[in-house]
Amino acid sequence: MARGRTRRSAEYGEFWPGYVDVLSTLLLVVTFLMSLFMIAQYFATEEASGKDNALKRLTAQISELTSLLSLEKSKSEESQDELSALQASLAALTEKNAELSGVGLNADAQAKAAEGRLTALSSELDQQKQVSNEALSKVDFLNQQMLELRRQIAALNEALDAKEKKVVESDKTITDLGQRLNTALAQQVQELKRYRSDFFGRLRELLKDRKDIRVVGDRFVFESEVLFPSGSATLTPEGLGAMDQLASAIVDLEGQIPKEIDWALQIDGHTDVRPIASAEFPSNWELSTARASSVVKYMISRGVPGNRLVAAGYGEYQPIELGSDDAALQKNRRIELKLTNR
Repeated sequence: MARGRTRRSAEYGEFWPGYVDVLSTLLLVVTFLMSLFMIAQYFATEEASGKDNALKRLTAQISELTSLLSLEKSKSEESQDELSALQASLAALTEKNAELSGVGLNADAQAKAAEGRLTALSSELDQQKQVSNEALSKVDFLNQQMLELRRQIAALNEALDAKEKKVVESDKTITDLGQRLNTALAQQVQELKRYRSDFFGRLRELLKDRKDIRVVGDRFVFESEVLFPSGSATLTPEGLGAMDQLASAIVDLEGQIPKEIDWALQIDGHTDVRPIASAEFPSNWELSTARASSVVKYMISRGVPGNRLVAAGYGEYQPIELGSDDAALQKNRRIELKLTNR
C-alpha cells in the first residue's frame, strides 16, 4: 500500500511538462550557439597558425639573404682593395717604365699581367654587384610579403575579438531571457495554483454532500459506480448530474483564468484488476479510455472548450489501493479529475 501511494504522489507532483519542455529547448539553443562559436574559433585559429608559420619561413629567408649580402659585400670590399693595390702597382711600374724607357720586356710583361688581373677583378666586382642587387630585390619582396602577412594576422585577430564580443553578448542575452522565462513561469505557476485552489473550493462546496467523491492530493476522485453501470462507458443519470455541476464550475473558471495561462482539465479512467473481455471492450484499457472519453464528450456538450480537456485511460495499472478485497477494488474503479497546465 505504501508503494502505491508513493507512485501516486510522484504522478500527482509532475504537472509541469511545459516548463520542462521550455527549459530543454533553451538548453538546446545555448548548446547550438556555443557549438557555432567553437567551430568558428577553431577555423580562425587554424588560419592564424598558418599565417604565423609562413611569417617564420619568410623571416628565415630574409636572414639567410642578409647573411649572403654581407658576405658578398665583404668579398666586394676585398676585391676593391686588391684592385686599388694593383692600380698602385701598375702606376709604379708605368712610372718606372717611363724612367727606364725601353728596358723592357719584364716591365711590359708585368704591366700586361697587372692589366689582365685588373680586368678580371673589375669583371668579378661587376658580378658581385649584380648578385648584391638581386639579393636586395629579394629582400624587398620578402619584406612586402611579411608586411602583408602581418596585416592579415591583425585582421584575423580583430575578427576573433569581434566574435568573442558577440558570444559574450549572446550569453548575456540568453541568460536574461532565461531569467525572464523563469520569472514568467513562476508567475504562471502561482496564478494557476490560486485558480486551482478556487476551483477545488468551488467543487468541494458543490459536492460536499457526496460521500462517494473524494479528494486525493490534487485530484477529485469519482468512484466509477457513481458515473457508469458495471462494464459500461455510458453515463448514468446520477453521473450526468454530477458532470453538469462540474462543467458549470469549469465554464465559470475558464472566464476568469488569463489567456496566457495554458491550463487543462485532465480526466483519467481507471479500472480494478479483474479482467474484462467483451465485444465492446476487449480489455480494461479500452474500458478505462472509453469512460474518460465519455466524460470529455459530455463536458464539451455542456460548454467546456475541447482544447482545455485531456482524456487518458490507465486500465488497472495505477491502483490507489493494493488489496484484493471488494473495498479496495471499488476504490480503484474510478474517474480522476485534475486541473493542470500543458
